[in-house]
Amino acid sequence: MTNHAQSIAPLADVSRETVDRLCLFEQLIRKWNPTINLVSKSSLNDVWMRHIADSAQLYKHIPDGVVKCVDLGSGGGLPGIVLAAISVDQSPERHFTLVESDQRKAAFLREAVRTLGINAAIIAQRAETLEPQGAELVSARALAPLSKLLTAAQRHLAKDGVCLFPKGENFAHEIDEAKHQFEFECKTVQSLTDPSGVILIVHGIRNA
Repeated sequence: MTNHAQSIAPLADVSRETVDRLCLFEQLIRKWNPTINLVSKSSLNDVWMRHIADSAQLYKHIPDGVVKCVDLGSGGGLPGIVLAAISVDQSPERHFTLVESDQRKAAFLREAVRTLGINAAIIAQRAETLEPQGAELVSARALAPLSKLLTAAQRHLAKDGVCLFPKGENFAHEIDEAKHQFEFECKTVQSLTDPSGVILIVHGIRNA
């Protein structure tokens, strides 16, 4: 527990209660993963740093005052469940909608929401068929190339909303490809958990 608290401290300012909540989430992933493959088998031994801490670093990039958040293709709840867990203490009014079309993964997400006592709802539907959400924040991790993410985000984002997309070493290529289809503002922030990764902070999405 102490090691977990120390490892996450540089990434997000969280209480002991939040660390406990995230440890519960780690246990849930380990319990469910053999059945529904929430994370890769190779990364299961390092769930905390590879997935939970990696997701937690997004929290400080959520703009102040954001209440309505949508996480696309939530899968194992990364980053949606993690961000909602941190918000319980810091921004209890903040609500997360986790969109996941896989029914088994949606069942896991509902169990995580119930167990952790977080302010979130699960929609077991594809993002492209879901009615526009008007979200102030859209997040997605390891879901699709940036061009596809922007297509989905444009549908669900409020006018002045912001997107948070963690990306790997090919992020520059993805940005270039997306610019064929969209105009957008994009800030690149170095990942604190992956030397070759970044966080893309995107807003102002419009068709090129």
